[in-house]
Amino acid sequence: MSDYVAVVKGDESISVCLYVEEDKILTIGEKMNAICEDAYMNGYNWEAFLNYYLEKNAPDVLEEMETDPEAGMYAAYYPTSPENEARANKFAEIIRSLIEDEEELYRIVEEEGDEIEWD
Repeated sequence: MSDYVAVVKGDESISVCLYVEEDKILTIGEKMNAICEDAYMNGYNWEAFLNYYLEKNAPDVLEEMETDPEAGMYAAYYPTSPENEARANKFAEIIRSLIEDEEELYRIVEEEGDEIEWD
């Protein structure tokens, strides 16, 4: 498992956490910001980006999801259930896939950045 994203299971909720202050995420965020001035990649703008991405590519992951971004972290929460555990794991895999294929992140920001509701 990568150290920049984690799925944390609790009794009442399942969380997906993206640690935006990890070196790899900071470096990617700086490149995204260089492409689009509004894409200053704190937790709030990761929320904007990921919500945009999920709406287009995996709307099922948004079901029952709530978010709580901070400057240094993006977190999504689901009520505990087998279906939501599957959603959380799928979401974490989507994040890993995007981070590991950072060129796709840059392409989206370059081509679709004006459609994203940045913080």
